[in-house]
Amino acid sequence: MSLALLLGATCGAGVLLLLQAVLRPRPGVGVQVARLDAARRSTHRRLLSAAEAAASAAPQAGLPVVGRLTGRLVDALADRLEVAAAERGWQLRRTRADLAVLGRSTGEFLATKVVAGLVLLLVVPLSWGGLRLSGVPLPGGVPLPLALLLAAAGFFAPDLALRADAQRRRRDFRRVVGVFSDLVAMNLAGGRGLPEALLASASVSDYWALVRLRQALANARLMGTTPWQALGDLGAELAVDELSDLAGALVLAADDGAKIRASLSARAATLRRREMADTEGEAGEKSQSMLVAQLLLCTAFMVFLAFPAVSNLLGQS
Repeated sequence: MSLALLLGATCGAGVLLLLQAVLRPRPGVGVQVARLDAARRSTHRRLLSAAEAAASAAPQAGLPVVGRLTGRLVDALADRLEVAAAERGWQLRRTRADLAVLGRSTGEFLATKVVAGLVLLLVVPLSWGGLRLSGVPLPGGVPLPLALLLAAAGFFAPDLALRADAQRRRRDFRRVVGVFSDLVAMNLAGGRGLPEALLASASVSDYWALVRLRQALANARLMGTTPWQALGDLGAELAVDELSDLAGALVLAADDGAKIRASLSARAATLRRREMADTEGEAGEKSQSMLVAQLLLCTAFMVFLAFPAVSNLLGQS
């Protein structure tokens, strides 16, 4: 009985905090200014290519009314959690870099964590109540440790998914940086200036990484900053060291007059060799995993064949 009361109090406190987060009054002026400043610094991550925009809009068009209402509630919770993060000064540097690579907001990620934790927290008592109503003999107390364990798993599972998706996306971005370096070198060989070569190289496709580079360069032109500074800021925001190194090389070329064409070609070749080495390493790891799986299958098959004979020998003895 005490466990049931404790679980009910925990669920009630969670619902109360959720309602307080969604229905809290409008934030102050300082928080609004901080949010506008953060949006101004990272407007390029909101842009999508035409293919990505169509892919994201297609599932929402077919949602029923309940799904759209749930989506609006989640959006309201995400907005409130983003305000709360700004109020409390949460840095979340690694998480923000991963979210920037994926083009997601901090509030959306925090709302996903909260909703997943609450859903998995309610799975155990709802399943327990359903089984009790159906006549299954169960103990009187709700398994509170299991519910808390599932809630913790649901709360931290989005972090693991975010890390994996961001790592895959960042690797793709590094490959694009190598191609972008080659394109810049070719445009410089054609007689274009460095800013024009950068913008022309980023405009050859609507691929998501080139869209991010193109928007960073366009924002630099509008805000009166240098293109290499914009690329450096983008590399720091996305935690892509190769883009930051490219920005440093461009700074040397612009300030000291260093020869940049050979340097860009060499950097692109280095990135390609590194990508090839990483691909070969992953292929080797997968080959080793397949070898271990084959050994386990062979061992299980040998045990299956030898079991009748061993069983007969033990029975005769």
